[in-house]
Amino acid sequence: MFNLSTERQILLTQKIMQSLDDWGLSAADQVNVLDLPEGTRTRKLRAYHENTPFPATPDVEFRVVRLLGIIDALRTTYPKNASMGGRWMKQPHRRFQNRTPLQVMVEEGGTGVTAVLAELDCTYAWDLSGSKAK
Repeated sequence: MFNLSTERQILLTQKIMQSLDDWGLSAADQVNVLDLPEGTRTRKLRAYHENTPFPATPDVEFRVVRLLGIIDALRTTYPKNASMGGRWMKQPHRRFQNRTPLQVMVEEGGTGVTAVLAELDCTYAWDLSGSKAK
C-alpha cells in the first residue's frame, strides 16, 4: 500500500478502522466501504485493528486514500472537538438528499466515498471539477 513501510501501513490501517468504529459502521458496512476483496469475512476486521495492513489492491487503495482525506478534513473542520466529526457523519444533509454521509458511502460505494470527501474538502471538489486557476 503506497510504497510505505509495513509499520506505517499498519498505523494507517488502524487509524481508518478506529474512525469507522467511531462513526458506528457495522462490520459488514466496513467491508463494503473499504471495498475489501470479495469473500472477506467480517471477523477478518479484527486483524486490521491489530497488526495487519489492508490488502494492496487498487480498489482498497482508492478507498483508503479518500477515507484518510475524510478523516483529515473532519479533523481540520472540528479541531477542538474530535467527536463532532462523528456527529457530522451521522447527520442527514440536504446535499445528500437528506441521507447521512455514512449512508451515502455505504449505498454508493466508491462514488459515495468520493462525494463525502468532495463535500468536506473544497480543494478536492475543485480538482474533481476540472477547474483551472488562471
